[in-house]
Amino acid sequence: MPERLAEMLLDLWTPLIILWITLPPCIYSAPMNQSPVLMSGSPLELNRLSEEQRILNRSKRGWVWNQMFVLEEFSGPEPILVGRLHTDLDPGSKKIKYILSGDGAGTIFQINDVTGDIHAIKRLDREEKAEYTLTAQAVDWETNKPLEPPSEFIIKVQDINDNAPEFLNGPYHATVPEMSILGTSVTNVTATDADDPVYGNSAKLVYSILEGQPYFSIEPETAIIKTALPNMDREAKEEYLVVIQAKDMGGHSGGLSGTTTLTVTLTDVNDNPPKFAQSLYHFSVPEDVVLGTAIGRVKANDQDIGENAQSSYDIIDGDGTTLFEITSDAQAQDGIIRLRKPLDFETKKSYTLKVEAANVHIDPRFSGRGPFKDTATVKIVVEDADEPPVFSSPTYLLEVHENAALNSVIGQVTARDPDITSSPIRFSIDRHTDLERQFNINADDGKITLATPLDRELSVWHNITIIATEIRNHSQISRVPVAIKVLDVNDNAPEFASEYEAFLCENGKPGQVIQTVSAMDKDDPKNGHYFLYSLLPEMVNNPNFTIKKNEDNSLSILAKHNGFNRQKQEVYLLPIIISDSGNPPLSSTSTLTIRVCGCSSDGVVQSCNVEAYVLPIGLSMGALIAILACIILLLVIVVLFVTLRRHKNEPLIIKDDEDVRENIIRYDDEGGGEEDTEAFDIATLQNPDGINGFLPRKDIKPDLQFMPRQGLAPVPNGVDVDEFINVRLHEADNDPTAPPYDSIQIYGYEGRGSVAGSLSSLESTTSDSDQNFDYLSDWGPRFKRLGELYSVGESDKET
Repeated sequence: MPERLAEMLLDLWTPLIILWITLPPCIYSAPMNQSPVLMSGSPLELNRLSEEQRILNRSKRGWVWNQMFVLEEFSGPEPILVGRLHTDLDPGSKKIKYILSGDGAGTIFQINDVTGDIHAIKRLDREEKAEYTLTAQAVDWETNKPLEPPSEFIIKVQDINDNAPEFLNGPYHATVPEMSILGTSVTNVTATDADDPVYGNSAKLVYSILEGQPYFSIEPETAIIKTALPNMDREAKEEYLVVIQAKDMGGHSGGLSGTTTLTVTLTDVNDNPPKFAQSLYHFSVPEDVVLGTAIGRVKANDQDIGENAQSSYDIIDGDGTTLFEITSDAQAQDGIIRLRKPLDFETKKSYTLKVEAANVHIDPRFSGRGPFKDTATVKIVVEDADEPPVFSSPTYLLEVHENAALNSVIGQVTARDPDITSSPIRFSIDRHTDLERQFNINADDGKITLATPLDRELSVWHNITIIATEIRNHSQISRVPVAIKVLDVNDNAPEFASEYEAFLCENGKPGQVIQTVSAMDKDDPKNGHYFLYSLLPEMVNNPNFTIKKNEDNSLSILAKHNGFNRQKQEVYLLPIIISDSGNPPLSSTSTLTIRVCGCSSDGVVQSCNVEAYVLPIGLSMGALIAILACIILLLVIVVLFVTLRRHKNEPLIIKDDEDVRENIIRYDDEGGGEEDTEAFDIATLQNPDGINGFLPRKDIKPDLQFMPRQGLAPVPNGVDVDEFINVRLHEADNDPTAPPYDSIQIYGYEGRGSVAGSLSSLESTTSDSDQNFDYLSDWGPRFKRLGELYSVGESDKET
């Protein structure tokens, strides 16, 4: 407690001592038991001062500024005196009043207007505001007139150690590689202190470690944290918690402090070699396992992590290095043993391998710790499995001549059971590969025989599949492809390569080549085709043509003379014998047709027909045929046109020799009403002239013949339709022998389910008496209008 009090007194008086030493001579300071005073005076007063006063007193100037200090966080029963304002113009008569203005005037700082004393009436905090700028002025008490110009001065809040250091960015995290040397820098931390850094030691910080020793150390001034022990092992301890303290006042007692935590994590380095968990591994695998299947896994443990723990695996020795392989699994950090080649229990029943695991990433700093690799032994036992039959060859190639006899043996396939307990084998042909069943196989010995004749010209190759099945276990089967090649025999005679037709010019020259022909043979001899050409024996001395063999195995036909005439003979037939070079040779006779044609002077064929002689010059037979076709087509068009015109002009009215009757159409149902215009022949209205002579209609013929009536005078064209209808109606009414053949539509049937009955007036009883149709109004809205038309009163009748 006494030490704390001494430090506070030292903080209080230190700025006053510094101020006293650094103040200029123009400033007067009050005694230690008095408050600081600002004094001023006019030049005249200074001249009246005696020399003694000048020697004893410092020279003064009017209204000079000064600084006042006040301690922060000061709290007491009364306001704290900051300082005093005073002027030489004040004789002590209390006629001068002091006025204070500026920052905090009246609220924080209060002045006695008579004495000039300034007090702080509130508790101050330097961290909120470090200084205040105020203005002081002396005025006349009565008139308030300024006696001197105003002057500014500053009140500084003097700092005390009231803020502890803080780590604003804590807690901290840092990493450092394991096995680092002594003094390796880890990180640095920073604390802040809100106190004044230029005044005293309130903000002077000193760092220390409270927890985390002896592993780490810290620089007291810079707060740099370093390793304090060499070769710290991550595998022993990976994480450390360090508590750091920052203390102000330069670390002296009585200072304030703050703490934070730092978590240091050791990062891994490759300082540990891989190590197999066991020195010997045992695996078993069936002999029929599929290639590439994983047989087993081995693992070398590494205390490191990440890429430092990655290891590559290899088979470095053993009797199965060619049958097995090992690959590394980067995720599980183990080695996977896989099968590369098929196993055979009957050949070898077990294998021994020596595998090695080595780190992928080696740190040369730790190479002296020994080889970063390890080895282990792997024993693999092959288990017996029931295997399918094995053919003596993976494929078979057989050859057979196309003229081979049926049931002759083409070839043979063999297979065996590789198991120790050998099973008999049965052979068969996969008929999906031999749909025409051209081959058979002996089920016991595998001999393939011919079932149908072969023709090389149709198919040279036949590909079939042979199946071998164990008799004891029918599920064990094997397949092998068999390719059968059909060998050629000379069984086809040569013939012309195409149908040739030669043309001979009448004005040709002797020895001229008429046509060059070539031959073809469906057979395929080993040494290629070679054909012999000759004429029939009876045509060897042919007076018209001869033949010549060419080097390219073709034949040229030549004319022996000129003067061929197509009128005498238009076509010549030349039989040619073609023989091949087979054993035995085959031959055939092909006939070449030679036509005699008329040619131009340069040998271009123009016409080869005899009819060309009888045609006019410049007009061929084809042109005449085209002309005749055009004439016939024109005649057909004319006949069709005339026929259509006659059919169009035929009238609808029958002439004198036909019966005449009106257009009467009877409907057995209600029909279409007024919209039905099909029943009325409008042609009658369009042909008024038809009334002359009483031309009857031919659409309906009356049953009884009647005498023609005396007609009226012919009606001119364009007569009014109403007048025409009235004339015909009058004629029909005055003819007692003519039935009513007017166009009348009869509604004899109302429809199913109708309660109205028939509305036809033809079937109603003739009566002069009135009929009441009021009941139509009761049939519904559809008959209401009809009832209004028929239900008329007496006044309506008279009208």
